[in-house]
Amino acid sequence: MLDHALARRLRDAGLRWRPRAGDRFVIETPGFDGDVFTLSDMTIEVHEYPTGTELGFNGTTEWALDSVAADDSLWLPREDQLRELLGPVFRGLARHVDTGSRPGSDSDSDSDITTNPGGDPDISGDRDGGGTVYEVTTRPTGGDTDLRHRASVAEDAYAHALLAYIDASLRLDEVEVETEAEAR
Repeated sequence: MLDHALARRLRDAGLRWRPRAGDRFVIETPGFDGDVFTLSDMTIEVHEYPTGTELGFNGTTEWALDSVAADDSLWLPREDQLRELLGPVFRGLARHVDTGSRPGSDSDSDSDITTNPGGDPDISGDRDGGGTVYEVTTRPTGGDTDLRHRASVAEDAYAHALLAYIDASLRLDEVEVETEAEAR
């Protein structure tokens, strides 16, 4: 499951959630620490109102919670959702056994790894309790170099790739605005 801190970074970077059945989320208010919910037509439904999106909890008479605003929740995208969001820049996912060596070492498995400019991959192997490292490869639109994003959990590697993609898109938007301003 995606690390909550990475999910917050995705949200803060501009990723918007349109709740659908099967989506996982956490409620970011005291008292719900560690509780992960899944949208389902039977238990938690999405209700669209002019005032915003509400997540309605059905059949939860033992709770004092009938609904929560989607804005008070944090979406935890699944691996397939993150891959879909990467769209045409996604090249592949590889699984490696981390031997403790780092990029630039003599290890065959790490000798071709390039670091993600501006990225912050987590290759510690801590979260899954083993030495497995997942690597998502992307190629920016119009680029000729692959970028590699590594983490000990596949969803986290996808999230690092998506953060880099969002950041690159925002920088392209800034360049286009500057170019338009110079043309005037």
